[in-house]
Amino acid sequence: MADTQFKDWPAMAANLTPAIRELHKAAPGVMKAFREMGGAAHSEGELDPKTKELLAVAISVAVRCDPCITYHVEGARKHGATRGEIAETIGLAVYMGAGPSAMYAAQALEAYDQYVDKAG
Repeated sequence: MADTQFKDWPAMAANLTPAIRELHKAAPGVMKAFREMGGAAHSEGELDPKTKELLAVAISVAVRCDPCITYHVEGARKHGATRGEIAETIGLAVYMGAGPSAMYAAQALEAYDQYVDKAG
């Protein structure tokens, strides 16, 4: 079982779901447009879904977005990303973002380990 040194990432995702649902109710037009933009970004194209999720992981680390890390690490894992691929991806984010990205990179790797443990 993975140690929880920073956050419980699967629990964070579960706890965010009600808040996101409320946001959809409060700002339906904006959230509909956001969902459509996400659908377009994830639609079939030159990049496969795993690569798109790995890119999202790197960006999540670089912009220090905890909820983004939990969603996109799990998305990458579900599309077959390995721990090594996550590590290589976040290595690029660290290179691009220096010290602050290094701190978030450690959290992204922890999130992957927790999702693997949860998936069994």
